[in-house]
Amino acid sequence: MNEFDQIFNAIKNDPDNADFTSQGIEPLYYAGQKAKINIVGQAPGRKAQETKIFWNDVSGVRLREWMGVSDDEFYQSGEIAVVPLDFYYPGKAKSGDLPPRKGFAEKWHQPLLDLMPNIELTLLVGSYAQRYYLDLDSKATLTQTVMDYQKYLPKFFPLVHPSPLNYGWLKKNPWYEQDVLPALKQQIDHILR
Repeated sequence: MNEFDQIFNAIKNDPDNADFTSQGIEPLYYAGQKAKINIVGQAPGRKAQETKIFWNDVSGVRLREWMGVSDDEFYQSGEIAVVPLDFYYPGKAKSGDLPPRKGFAEKWHQPLLDLMPNIELTLLVGSYAQRYYLDLDSKATLTQTVMDYQKYLPKFFPLVHPSPLNYGWLKKNPWYEQDVLPALKQQIDHILR
């Protein structure tokens, strides 16, 4: 059993995750030694949890388009890690999903990141990931953080969540598709090809 497997089993056996484990639900993430890009989002969605395939929904299709990667590159290359703030679907809220559980990322991210020394870029998808990883002012908005993406390079790249719930935001902020997404594709292309 390698160190990645040991961490996976430790997450499953953590008493905080007992409700999921008792239902046969396993943590959903990918971490591997070859990974060069890490994607940190909120948590798996309901469909991802049910199918046991992360980013397996409309948001995932859009994220791969934004990145300029194929499904095979995303899922099979081993070069793209997916380490969300929580590895379990948190449930439904009034609008979207519930937030990730507090304390989960603090417990499990660093042990996994320590095993992935080749990570060159971390995509921070949504405000939860950005607040966790970036030293943001309490008044910082998601829009301002994403607009200032260059400030966080080369280590981090903040993004809006690709959810259909954000279509309105995308219409109001055309600079995102005009300026930010081409820069994202360029960064990813430089790292992967």
